[in-house]
Amino acid sequence: MNVPKILFQSCNFKHVSASWFCRMSIREYNEAVDLWSDRIFGFVLKLVRDKELAEDIVQDVYEKLWKKKDDVEAGKSKAYLFTSAYNAIVDWSRREKLKKNISASTEVAEQDHSGELKALIDEGLERLSLQQKQLILLRDYEDYSYAEIGAITSLSESMVKVTLFRARKELKEFITLHWTV
Repeated sequence: MNVPKILFQSCNFKHVSASWFCRMSIREYNEAVDLWSDRIFGFVLKLVRDKELAEDIVQDVYEKLWKKKDDVEAGKSKAYLFTSAYNAIVDWSRREKLKKNISASTEVAEQDHSGELKALIDEGLERLSLQQKQLILLRDYEDYSYAEIGAITSLSESMVKVTLFRARKELKEFITLHWTV
């Protein structure tokens, strides 16, 4: 995923020229692009299943970060980016539901068992609610802590744990029911 780096610096202070008022420097913004763009893209792509849409969402997220660079600390850019991506996906999902009913997608399973299992897991994930799917991806694919997931999704840590437990249980039941060796 290629997110353009910003090659100039500007603060939104008209009467002050000192750049130390900016919370995130150009260098720190570019580091956030280098560090997190691929992981955010993977997170978004796994949820929206459309490469071009995922690229657009990631681009919008980084544009939002650039516009808010004076308000975001560099050390919190990862949480800000994933929270923004999460919110963008929720907004996209709501718009899609208004356009049409979500239809179940069919996937062609590969011949080997690992491909079949992956397809079954993907199908099981698709059957979960958007929130359950996002929590599983953040915890099990992106390795976020419960506290970090809570901060990203605006849920309490205990609610994250409960929702993850239920989602994993649902996924396990689905796989157990449909897995044939």
